[in-house]
Amino acid sequence: MHQSFFEEAGGSKVMTKVGNLVQGALQGYLVDKKTYDSCINNRGQLKDPKVAALFDADGHGKADLAGCVPGWGCERIIEHQLDEYKLRDTVTHNQGEYNAIIADTIARLKTGNPVLLLHLGPLLGFWCAGPWQRCRLAVPYTSQPDGKKADTTINGKNTGFPVDNIRVVARNNFLAKNPAARKLFELVTIPVNDVSEENMLIKKGEKSMSDIDRHVDGWIEKHRSQYESWLKAVRSASK
Repeated sequence: MHQSFFEEAGGSKVMTKVGNLVQGALQGYLVDKKTYDSCINNRGQLKDPKVAALFDADGHGKADLAGCVPGWGCERIIEHQLDEYKLRDTVTHNQGEYNAIIADTIARLKTGNPVLLLHLGPLLGFWCAGPWQRCRLAVPYTSQPDGKKADTTINGKNTGFPVDNIRVVARNNFLAKNPAARKLFELVTIPVNDVSEENMLIKKGEKSMSDIDRHVDGWIEKHRSQYESWLKAVRSASK
């Protein structure tokens, strides 16, 4: 999703993508289960003004999509698909601070109103995405910005977004001078569900530095053998 940013910042001449810190980050458009079960299951249906109006949160007659932070990679995909699927007349892409947008969306959901949002896994975590997994919209067909090719089908459904990996990007000169750091970036992996669980803990209020440090210590203990193997490899690389 951030390949264009990578290329615009100098690409492989300047930087290297190292390792796969988090694998299997899902994204896509979600609606509430009640609306999904009423046979609204494809984003292309939002071309119908009557369907779009179901998700109108401010009375302007268009669907309100709780979308992406300005400047993020998901913004390019959403904006491209609004044009590609001819949804500009019926859908408004609401942007801003992601957590605030999602909090407003959850509040609307709790009142029984239909909601439409972009799910950025694992940022939303289990506290939002878990109950909505069956409510992911399909898209009419695959279309990515800048002519990019991607497999956007997940479990037989075309979600419009490829499954992404979260990777470390580092300057080439830094990696050349710091082989231990490079080895660490290559080896460290965190299961995507662990990231979601951490976000859930933060949402529940465990967000102070002491809370985060406790979470980290607990994670290390659960993965002690793997953690020690990383440190051994890193120390060897630094010799």
